[in-house]
Amino acid sequence: MSSSTPPFRAGTVALVGRPNVGKSTLLNRLLGEHVAIVTPRPQTTRTRILGIVNGPGYQLALFDTPGIHQAKGALNRQMVRTALSTLAEVDAALVLIEAGTGPGGRVEVGDGTRAVIAEVARSGKPALLGVNKADRAPRETLLPVIDAYRGLHAWRDVVPFSALTGENVDRLVAVLAAALPGAEGPLFPPDLLTDQAERQLAAEYVREQVMLRTREEIPYAVAVEVEAFDETGRREGGGLVRIAALIRVERDSQKAIVIGKRGSLLKEIGTQARLRLEALLGCKVFLMLTVKVDERWTEREGAVRRLVP
Repeated sequence: MSSSTPPFRAGTVALVGRPNVGKSTLLNRLLGEHVAIVTPRPQTTRTRILGIVNGPGYQLALFDTPGIHQAKGALNRQMVRTALSTLAEVDAALVLIEAGTGPGGRVEVGDGTRAVIAEVARSGKPALLGVNKADRAPRETLLPVIDAYRGLHAWRDVVPFSALTGENVDRLVAVLAAALPGAEGPLFPPDLLTDQAERQLAAEYVREQVMLRTREEIPYAVAVEVEAFDETGRREGGGLVRIAALIRVERDSQKAIVIGKRGSLLKEIGTQARLRLEALLGCKVFLMLTVKVDERWTEREGAVRRLVP
């Protein structure tokens, strides 16, 4: 390597922020694949999800993390622990906030966001600020937001962008890559996209459809386990994967809602999850869903550790 050749950069970056600021949407945008489920519900992401982005002279290993929030209950406590432990392990952090101002053009930095920034400062990791959803905010409102947050931490850079439309995402990637340490080569095989196994993605695709089609407390009371993942048909050239998944809820009333009248909602959930799985796996999928009551599983540490690894 000549002295004029920029060094190869490779490292890990945690995507952190309050729930529902667009971390998973950004990861999917960068990967070009639906590896992290996305719903309008806060706290959709429950575990950390690795996505690997390769470019000229760099490899970005991005960890999507659960939103950092005031945790109540075993499930929420584990989600926050996951986010904070990931922050402790990475080379850099990308803190995401939403663009936009309040009434009268005021920018109000909430206590939750201040807590996220405090955790990033405590980690001592280089940090960048990403102002997401810039497509929804008039340009004249971006500067007040940037000014309000710039003084809250020693950011390496502040980048407004839109994970939904892709606006300014290229610049965000360039800034992230520049924050990585020099390396002799990639940390992961260049053809590796994510650490999510197909079996886990199947469970997440089902949970995503439940969250999109139910309301109130039900999305947060649902866990999905894949009990069988038989790809013998795909290997033998038949082009079929058979999947059996169990949807766990906490009460009989929730079970009835998820199943729907004469099984209508469960059928809809299965159909939409199957279509996503067929696009992912590149073959036909037979998906069988069942629903089971597991009372107060979100409050039991053992159940949470087993169902949300």
